[in-house]
Amino acid sequence: SCFFETQECRDVSNGMAEMAKMAIMKSEELFELLEAHGPRLSTEKFAPRGASDRAPGRVLQLSIETMLEELAPNLWEHSLDRLVDFGHCIGQDLEMAALGTEHELMHGESVACDMAFMAVLSEHLGLISAAQLDRTLNMLRRCQVPLWSPVMTYDLFAEAVANRVKNSMGQKFPLPVGIGKARIVNDVSDQDLRSAFLKWQSLCSVEAGEADAMEVQAPCVREAAMA
Repeated sequence: SCFFETQECRDVSNGMAEMAKMAIMKSEELFELLEAHGPRLSTEKFAPRGASDRAPGRVLQLSIETMLEELAPNLWEHSLDRLVDFGHCIGQDLEMAALGTEHELMHGESVACDMAFMAVLSEHLGLISAAQLDRTLNMLRRCQVPLWSPVMTYDLFAEAVANRVKNSMGQKFPLPVGIGKARIVNDVSDQDLRSAFLKWQSLCSVEAGEADAMEVQAPCVREAAMA
């Protein structure tokens, strides 16, 4: 934990977003550890509370192991079906659009917003239950990361999805199908994407204090859905 001690709490939480990514995609144990210990791992910067406190070290171990399990067999990215792209489907466009604004996001924070949307999409498609969605969003909250940004308008969202399809030769969305389980999903319809966007906005923007922005965007998205 010596390195973590040199970082601000926001930087620690920023890194925890990538740990949450691997938890949602690959490890129920890691998910449950972040669920139980997320707030104090951020505020106490992964410092153990005593000799018997194995939670900080176990979170780091599982995060590293699950990441290596995904990266090592596909080191040169010959396959673009990558679970580690979770959080990086629309998050990259969000991060760049927010750069230099009052809503600027760190990389992990943009990843967290993406993960929150993809979890909502997964629930909308019937791949996870409402209870599993609630657990996923709450685990991310406990990691002290944002789940939504006012920078992510529907126009930016549509552009980000188009960029994903172009750069990955298809949607190739990594989506949770349980706690610590995931698969690659293609051919999500525009209507499903719009519906999930509205639900994500409804669930996550109000807690960020952006209710007015939500009211402005929602009619625009509904108009696009009817076009």
